[in-house]
Amino acid sequence: MAGSANRTYEGFTAEERAAMKEHAQERKKAARRGSQAEKAAEAERDVLAKIAEMREPDRIMAERVHAVIAATAPVLKPRLWYGMPAYALDGKVVCFFQSAEKFKARYATLGFSDLANLDEGAMWATGFALTEVTPEVEERIAALVKQAVS
Repeated sequence: MAGSANRTYEGFTAEERAAMKEHAQERKKAARRGSQAEKAAEAERDVLAKIAEMREPDRIMAERVHAVIAATAPVLKPRLWYGMPAYALDGKVVCFFQSAEKFKARYATLGFSDLANLDEGAMWATGFALTEVTPEVEERIAALVKQAVS
């Protein structure tokens, strides 16, 4: 690649390192949990606690996203994923909410993994910027989540 010889690898950002540490802690905590029901209940408490820690407007958006996903696709189970609220099917993350503050971004993101059934031709979106969760946005989130698990 032209010009790449002058670039040096600077490693992961502090935010990326923190997310990786959170992921390692999440995996250790999950391994220590008891029954499936206990795991699910504790995982949801963890997600709600993480959302409660967020500052506005991220917290308000995450609360709405959580409620929409829970109502639209109860088959998705909440869990933390790299310190972010995520929603999994059979233990594998299908979608997640990334606060703007977490990576010092301009906007929050609703993201979907490659497991989400969003395929549309040869190219489709898997990440959506969120600046506000209005009733119209809630409808769009519900439609995307419903399609993702179909």
